[in-house]
Amino acid sequence: MSTFPKHLRDDGPTNPFPGIRVLERRLGREISHRLGSNEGLDMPHRALREHFSDAMVEHVYCYGDSEALGVRQRLSEQQDIPLDALLVDAGADSLIALALRAVAEPGLSVVGTAGTYPTFGYFARGRGCDLVEVPYEEAPNRLAPDLEALARAAHEHDARLVYLANPDNPSGHLHHDDAVRRLREALPDDCWLLLDEAYHDFRDDAESPFSREVLPGVIRLRTLSKAHGLAGLRIGYAIAEPGTLAMMMKVRIHYAVSTLTLAAAEVVLDHPDETREHIAAVLKRRERLAEHFWGLGAEVLPSATNFIGIRLSSAELAERVNRELLEAGRLIARPSHPGLGHLLRITAVEDALVPGRLKILEDALR
Repeated sequence: MSTFPKHLRDDGPTNPFPGIRVLERRLGREISHRLGSNEGLDMPHRALREHFSDAMVEHVYCYGDSEALGVRQRLSEQQDIPLDALLVDAGADSLIALALRAVAEPGLSVVGTAGTYPTFGYFARGRGCDLVEVPYEEAPNRLAPDLEALARAAHEHDARLVYLANPDNPSGHLHHDDAVRRLREALPDDCWLLLDEAYHDFRDDAESPFSREVLPGVIRLRTLSKAHGLAGLRIGYAIAEPGTLAMMMKVRIHYAVSTLTLAAAEVVLDHPDETREHIAAVLKRRERLAEHFWGLGAEVLPSATNFIGIRLSSAELAERVNRELLEAGRLIARPSHPGLGHLLRITAVEDALVPGRLKILEDALR
């Protein structure tokens, strides 16, 4: 059974500042007079009101709801996930760090794919963990995390956690549900699977029964940055067993998500048709981008995300193209890990489809 660090198994620590929204729910009534909090309630905010309007300013006075109940209720209703299996925090990045703090003590091994979303390795090293990386599985038309290699490494290194981005960033590869189940079953009993589903909304089967499952020994992460367009406000959510989320709450920064962010997320979640329209448009642009570069002879990898990955003939060529594009004011992505230096990643935004916008890359492919 997946376990937690010894110092978290007792009753404490508990959040010393649950916040007014949580206190109101516990009391069952409104607290009308805030006489004991150090919030800037009397600040007139004339400059903010002039710049942003009164409506926005109402969200800046007070600390946010540390339990993010409104956002969690909407996610629960829309995705048919139990309310107590959801935890909201400041984006998937923050949730990665939170998961590591909750389950992996310094000195323990954690496993990931060499070149996958690098923030995981950044936080793992910062936590003092021994980061074990296994190579991608590479073949024609395939660049995928090697699930069997991840499981082997977990056993060989007595790992506490295995990280899998699915769909993968930066390759775009999608492992289907049965493969993820088999990976979880193949891991050591006390090893966690951290399943980063930041691009989940762009899957063709995003509403499958598996997407709603709360899996033992698994912490699933999703975000409102991509499909919901809230990257700058920093909000995402974890799906896990309630006991696991209770442990994560012990080490969570309780006001990590602002009142403004929570309010904006609730508005966006209240208009799911707009999100679905955006996703459909992204998928069409992704196909147009892929077809364009296929037509130029590029190796465009299959993608279940909002971007395409192009595998070039060498890291040197990819570095040159990326550098020249950046010098011309055009930012695409090239992984920093040497194992993926030959890969370029292009987001499926309308600007990428403007004729001539990526001419430097197009000329390199001819």
